[in-house]
Amino acid sequence: MYKFLIFFLLFIYSNANNLKIATYNVENLFDLKTDKDEYTEFIPNSKSLWNEKNFNIKLNHVIEVLENLDADIIALQEIENRDLMILLQKKLPKYKYYSYIKYSDSAIGLGFLSKVEIKSTNHIDVKFRTRVFRPILETTFIYDDVEFKVFNNHWPSKAVGESYRVKYAKVLQDRVKEITKDYDYILIGDFNSDYNEFETFKKSQKLNNTSGVTGINQILNTTIDEKFVTYENILKEEKRVHYNLWLDINSSERFSTKFKNQNNTPDSILIPPALFDNKNLSYIPNSFKIFKPNYLYENGKIIRWEMSKNGFNKIHKGEGFSDHLPIFAEFSIKEKDRNSIKQIEQNKEEIKTISDLYKEEKLSKPIFINDVIVIYKDDDKAIIKRENDRAIFIYKNAQHLKLGFSYNIQVNQIYTHYGLKEIRDFVIEEEKDLKNYKDLFLDGSNINIFDFKYENEVITNLKGKVKNSKLFINEKQYIKLYAKDRNILPKNGEDITILNGHLSSFRGNMQIHIHNTTDYKVGN
Repeated sequence: MYKFLIFFLLFIYSNANNLKIATYNVENLFDLKTDKDEYTEFIPNSKSLWNEKNFNIKLNHVIEVLENLDADIIALQEIENRDLMILLQKKLPKYKYYSYIKYSDSAIGLGFLSKVEIKSTNHIDVKFRTRVFRPILETTFIYDDVEFKVFNNHWPSKAVGESYRVKYAKVLQDRVKEITKDYDYILIGDFNSDYNEFETFKKSQKLNNTSGVTGINQILNTTIDEKFVTYENILKEEKRVHYNLWLDINSSERFSTKFKNQNNTPDSILIPPALFDNKNLSYIPNSFKIFKPNYLYENGKIIRWEMSKNGFNKIHKGEGFSDHLPIFAEFSIKEKDRNSIKQIEQNKEEIKTISDLYKEEKLSKPIFINDVIVIYKDDDKAIIKRENDRAIFIYKNAQHLKLGFSYNIQVNQIYTHYGLKEIRDFVIEEEKDLKNYKDLFLDGSNINIFDFKYENEVITNLKGKVKNSKLFINEKQYIKLYAKDRNILPKNGEDITILNGHLSSFRGNMQIHIHNTTDYKVGN
């Protein structure tokens, strides 16, 4: 017992200097004062039932999240006014410091609650001729004589085109360029941009009014030449680049909101090279997390604040929390937590298997993988797998691979396409034997086809009825059927059996990718 107590105290002491920094969009925390700038459904004591009862429920729910999250510094968005920040601080006395800003003609603002001393606060104006959004809140903190800045952002939503978010990014990037490169700062908040926005927004004519340029990726330089800034190159780039902490977790787990059941990452934490330069404040790699206890997230759904509709009116039900989940990361001023990139390189295992590729965002050098077997082929696309290993999709240039043959290959680059891992560049080193490749198919009726560990596998023997491009395995359970050419999908109402289906994923949802009509048969 005594030894355990000593160990526990040493553990607490060793982590005492870790800083937990979080961001949370609380989704419209309004008070009961009429200021005439409220959203219609938050006009006090109106038909929407924004009354004392529902206000107290909403307030207490926000307090519950903040209490349990227990961050040292938390950036908040969608707070109506300074009085509410003061009220939160009063209800949560461990937060001795706060800062807050909003434009007088805006409905909501943003702020910080902090256990860490605030040295100063400033706001960065981002204004438009015909619209009013929010300023960027720049707050300077002092922690054990170490000074650093955190920039709290709430960029315009996707009700407007990307040019609005590009302007925010330019203003923010211009500001951080004024700071010396070795000064520690963090960009945080609701950017209303996915971590891979350069990929996701291109299909929308409404959003893409910037010729493919995004604020979060090309202006804040979280990507260079459409490749993410990673641990491997963040200290090598001459530009003012930023690392997006979403890259620290598996692509299937990257979400802080859900829209039409698809994963979205509007909230981000971005850090510059200074957080890896072995001075002052350091980021603790892989400490980035989503805060999602069961009361915030359950059965694949975010438990947001609920409103019902009565005609044109929205009515508060007094249930739920926010449509966003909090995200957080840990930082340290301890000397042992410095040289983090060097530690990552030392601890990194050599890539030898396809499973190893799934742990990487991009490759810094070619990787050689032996004994891969082609288990699926469609023109210049293929799926390869090793025995007792995972499968992976080769997106193109696979025309020289032969179905059923094994190869040694050199993988030059991988890519994550809407969450799905792919090989984008490879070279055949050696063609080997013909194998019984169908032995590597998975029986779709005997596995959990919704488990992301089966991404890119080829499944067989899965039966169901087609309804609206979904394969219903039973009355309640279904999986989406996807094909680039929708004409090859089975017709509505048909009973089909999957013969060799590509089990893939798209923005957090598993699906069966049909490449050819021979991938399934109609009838039992």
